Amino acid sequence: YKLTYPSGTATAMLINSFHTNSGAELAANQVKCLGKYLSLSLVWSCFKWFFSGVGDACGFDNFPTLGLTLFKNTFYFDFSPTYVGCGLICPHIVNCSVLLGAIISWGFLWPFVSQHAGDWYPADLGSNDFKGLYGYKVFIAIAIILGDGLYNLVKIIAVTVKELCSNSSRHLNLPVVANVVDDEASEILLVKKKRDEVFLKDRIPLGFAVSGYVGLAAISTATIPLIFPPLKWYFVLCSYFIAPALAFCNSYGTGLTDWSLASTYGKIGLFIIASVVGTDGGVIAGLAACGVMMSIVSTAADLMQDFKTGYLTLSSAKSMFVSQLVGTAMGCIIAPLTFYLFWSAFDIGDPNGPYKAPYAVIFREMAILGIEGFAELPKHCLALCYGFFVAALIVNLLRDITPPKISQFIPIPMAMAIP
Repeated sequence: YKLTYPSGTATAMLINSFHTNSGAELAANQVKCLGKYLSLSLVWSCFKWFFSGVGDACGFDNFPTLGLTLFKNTFYFDFSPTYVGCGLICPHIVNCSVLLGAIISWGFLWPFVSQHAGDWYPADLGSNDFKGLYGYKVFIAIAIILGDGLYNLVKIIAVTVKELCSNSSRHLNLPVVANVVDDEASEILLVKKKRDEVFLKDRIPLGFAVSGYVGLAAISTATIPLIFPPLKWYFVLCSYFIAPALAFCNSYGTGLTDWSLASTYGKIGLFIIASVVGTDGGVIAGLAACGVMMSIVSTAADLMQDFKTGYLTLSSAKSMFVSQLVGTAMGCIIAPLTFYLFWSAFDIGDPNGPYKAPYAVIFREMAILGIEGFAELPKHCLALCYGFFVAALIVNLLRDITPPKISQFIPIPMAMAIP
C-alpha cells in the first residue's frame, strides 16, 4: 500500500472529503476546492477541443512549444489536465523518471535508430510496422518493464520469505490503538495503524484466492480452446502460470505512474504463442492468448487501484473484491452486447470509416511477425532488448544498495519505459 496508485488515491481523497472529522468548515473548503478545479479542468478541456487542430497538426493537443524540429520527435505540449493531476499526486522521482525516459528515447535513441533506416530495417515501412522503428520502440520498452518488474517481484518474494522465517514464532496481529494523542506525527501514525487494522481484518483468505484462481484457470483451459481451436489447452494453462508474475509487474507500474501497461504484457503472450504455434493458426492463437493475458493483467491493476481506495477510506477489502466480481460479471454480458451493437451498426475496421480499429491492425501485424520468429525483428533489436533488460536490473540494484541520499536521485526504470 506504499505505492501511490494516483487514481485510487484521488478517488479516496474525494470520498474522504465528504466525510471529514475536522469540521464542517474544512469539509466545505474541500468541496469548494474540488468544484473550482473540476470546473477549470472542464472549461479548459472544452476550450482545448475547439482549438485542437486536425489529426497531428498543431493545436492545443499538439502545441510545438519547443520548436518544430522537436515537434517532429513528439516533444510538444498537449495541455492535458489529466497529466497535470497525475503529476501532482505522483512522487517527484516518478515524474522525473518519466521525463528522463522521454528525453533518452525520443531525444536520442529513436533518432539514432532512425539514422540507420535502410540498413537496420527497410526505410519504406509504416509507422506501426514491427519490422521497422516501431519494433524497436515496443520490444525495448517491454524489456525494460520486464526487467524492473521481475526484479521487484523477486525482491518482494525474498523479503516476504525472510520475514516469515524471522517471525514464525510470534503472532503478527496488529494492535488496536484506542488512545488519541495530540501530537501531529503520532496522529498520522494512529490513522495509519487504524487503516492497517481495518483493511487486514477483513482480508481475503489466501486459500480462497488460490482456489479461485485455479478454478478460473481450469474453466478457461477447458472452454477457450473450444472457441479458438488453434489455441491449445496447454497454451492457456501456460498463460495462467505466467500471468501472476506479469500481473504483479503491471500492478507495480500502475501504482507508480497510474498507467496500466496491460497491452504491453499482452504483446508478450501474443508474440510467444504465435511463434510457437507457427503458420497453422498462429495468428488466431496469438491474438487469443493476448486477450487472456491482458484480461488477467489489467484486472489485477484495476483491483489494486480499488484496494488503494478501500485502504484509504477504511473500507472492507472483501466488499471491494465482491464489487469487482459483480462488475466483472456485468462486463461479461454488457461488453459482448456492446461489441455486437457496434459490429452490426458500423463498418468496424474500415480505414476510411469512423471506427478504423487501428490497434486491431497493429496486433494482427505483430501476430504475423511472431509467426515468422525473432529472425524477422529489425537488426540489433534483440541485442538492444537484452542490454536494456540488464540495465533495468542494474539500476534497480543500485537503488537498493546505495545510501538513501544517493538512491533518491536514481530514476525508476519502469517509469522511464512508459514514454
